[in-house]
Amino acid sequence: MSSTPPPFRASDGERDRAIDELKVRAVEGRISHDTFVGRVDQALRARSQHELDELVADLPRRPTFRQRLTDAVSSVSEFTTKLQSAWRRPRLPRLALPDDERVRYVVGRGSACDLVLSDLTVSRVHAELRRDDEGRWVLVDLGSLNGTRLNGWRLVGPARVTPGDEVSFGDCGFLLTSGVPTA
Repeated sequence: MSSTPPPFRASDGERDRAIDELKVRAVEGRISHDTFVGRVDQALRARSQHELDELVADLPRRPTFRQRLTDAVSSVSEFTTKLQSAWRRPRLPRLALPDDERVRYVVGRGSACDLVLSDLTVSRVHAELRRDDEGRWVLVDLGSLNGTRLNGWRLVGPARVTPGDEVSFGDCGFLLTSGVPTA
């Protein structure tokens, strides 16, 4: 006749450790308040260490010091890479907003355009700059295949532009400047 020994009774210290673990996970948002309250009640009624272990077994492990250190080094490395990439990025050529009386400037690959860009990613009639009723410049994509972007966002409708904005017609990018010459 083999008899298995009864499980060891859970100590008050083991209960406190399990409840502390539940508190930390509730603060992290890993468990809801209702789940926390229910599990604390179960921890207080637990008879064995095994029952306490079951209350926290489904919770993800907290990162160790080594894991947190590795994550911090990875974050710094990623930031450094992004900084180096931005620093090495070529400076955009300037595109002066027209300062004459015309109200419409067409950009494209076609020879009839006001600004001709010979890049194959630019459509024949790609986009236009036009003045609105208040004299401000508005950029409009004219159904180009590779799109027109303003400050990295693809245009889906007319958008007002000002000096300092970055515009791209296909793969051709420019930094807008005012058409007024500076001394």
